[in-house]
Amino acid sequence: MVSSTGHFPANVIHLVGSAAAGLFPGYFAVVMATGATSIASNMLGYETVSMLLLLANCLAYAALCALTLIRLVRYPRLIVNDMISHARGPGFFTLIAGTCILGVQFEVLLGWDHVAAAFWWLGVGLWAVIMYLFFISVTTRETKPTLDTGINGAWLLAAVSTQSVAILTALVPWSGPEDLRLFFALCMFMVGCMLYLAIITLIFYRLTFLKLSAENLSPPYWINMGAVAIATLAGSTLIIRGEQGSLLADFLPFMRGFTLFFWAIASWWIPLLIGLTFWRHVLRHHRLQYEPQLWSMVFPLAMYTTGTIRLVDALGTEFLMIIPAVTIWLALAAWVFTSIGMWRHFAGVVREKMAG
Repeated sequence: MVSSTGHFPANVIHLVGSAAAGLFPGYFAVVMATGATSIASNMLGYETVSMLLLLANCLAYAALCALTLIRLVRYPRLIVNDMISHARGPGFFTLIAGTCILGVQFEVLLGWDHVAAAFWWLGVGLWAVIMYLFFISVTTRETKPTLDTGINGAWLLAAVSTQSVAILTALVPWSGPEDLRLFFALCMFMVGCMLYLAIITLIFYRLTFLKLSAENLSPPYWINMGAVAIATLAGSTLIIRGEQGSLLADFLPFMRGFTLFFWAIASWWIPLLIGLTFWRHVLRHHRLQYEPQLWSMVFPLAMYTTGTIRLVDALGTEFLMIIPAVTIWLALAAWVFTSIGMWRHFAGVVREKMAG
């Protein structure tokens, strides 16, 4: 008994180090999905659920930040290898989006302006570093993968992270000129739209013209919808701010049409993605088991709910409220089942490491 207790701290240190070394770069999708579900719940009046999800999100964010910092200090080479990878590199954009969405939670749910502003500064800094490091790295690589192996839905996280910065920018308090803040938010919205339109063209070509296996049709393809859902939220947020009188007032006609355009695209993707998921798991018998990328399916469902609610506020389309009244339960169910799968996976890993 004494011997096993004596080894306990060493086992824990080894377990944490191993977790940090093998940390999937896109694991901050947990924060993205939980935050989007929390905000949607709050908008629909489920305040207790939204606050519990905020608490869970703070714990998840703190744990993932700690593991990321350990990985940065102890295993910098692994981070470099991930950053220059076409397959794993886009996962780093979840760090930006998770940071900004958590900041939006603090602003919308609690009204903690200073905390939200701190997350804004962190999110903008991370965006500037990760965005250009990743695209410079993959652009200058001497050997590059082919399109069928080098691109998937995770690349759209570049657009998602940019839109998350736009949303938080429009919400946080600002001591400088108001038009400067909203101009920056509008520019980020435009950049996010550009990234989506550029990347989705390659993804659509890859899906329709190149061979696709059940193994390759991974959950990040749901970000095809999630990226336009968060663009809808960003556009709707800017429309509401523009109606209050600001620099954005001159762009309102354009913003209304462009935002509805993205919401329509998000709605179009849903039946197609459901059909492809049915093909993968039912017709092709691909086993459904927990993997970190499953959070890439939870986030779009929650973000589509949130984006639709805000679109109703921006355009006055109350008849659309029937959609989030249904999709919020799909998002909550997806969050619960994915969380259960994650904790069961963690328990299995802990037992295996401790036994070893």
